[in-house]
Amino acid sequence: MPSSRTRPIEKFARATARCSTEAAAYGKCVVADYNAVQKGMCAKEFLKLKDCYLAAAKKA
Repeated sequence: MPSSRTRPIEKFARATARCSTEAAAYGKCVVADYNAVQKGMCAKEFLKLKDCYLAAAKKA
């Protein structure tokens, strides 16, 4: 029986779909030196991605 409520995973999927540019930038940063990944290495890109997810989730 379908529910009128949006499941959290559906909300997350819609939010992530809106942030492909930010996700690509974060991924490129991590892949650039994946053999020496360190905490905070791509913090700027991660924060942009996080902000995008949060903004997109509020709109959903």
